[in-house]
Amino acid sequence: MPLPTELVRDFVNTFDVEAQADELSSPADLALWLRERGLAGPRDRASDDDLHTAHALREGLRAALRRRPAERSPERLSERPAQQRRPAELPSLPLLVTLDADGGPRLTPAATGVAGGLARIAAAAVAASWDRLKVCAEESCRWAFIDSSKNRSRSWCSMRVCGNRTKTRAYRARKRGSRRLQGSNTDTV
Repeated sequence: MPLPTELVRDFVNTFDVEAQADELSSPADLALWLRERGLAGPRDRASDDDLHTAHALREGLRAALRRRPAERSPERLSERPAQQRRPAELPSLPLLVTLDADGGPRLTPAATGVAGGLARIAAAAVAASWDRLKVCAEESCRWAFIDSSKNRSRSWCSMRVCGNRTKTRAYRARKRGSRRLQGSNTDTV
């Protein structure tokens, strides 16, 4: 089974926003994805309800990751208007709070099968290096990635692609704005 941070990243990335491609487009796809990661057994089957729960969990996690780390703190959340304070909605999953060998609390699945696999993903989100897990700032992308930069300041999944798109768009907007302010300008570039 992958590490918690990698598992959450991979699960969120089962939907490619830019290509509108969904790896979890059917209950069979969901069961296969969970099985390939050791989260469900070979005989476990997913239902339409399981698929709906998986999609809700995935998009709830993506929404939570879109918030910047500073915005995730309780102090910052209380500064926002009430309608923006709501945390990302995640579906109910069968989880228990148990104590590990060191006596610390942890979430463990209270079910087996597909529901248990989805519960493991939710538990992994709690155990993940949440401050390192982000969603690309490029609106057309929203790919989840692990920020391995020293100061945790990375904004894009790829500087070469998404960072370049964003910076080019900002540059062109600034250029358009400066031309309007200059009045009559014969420069057509």
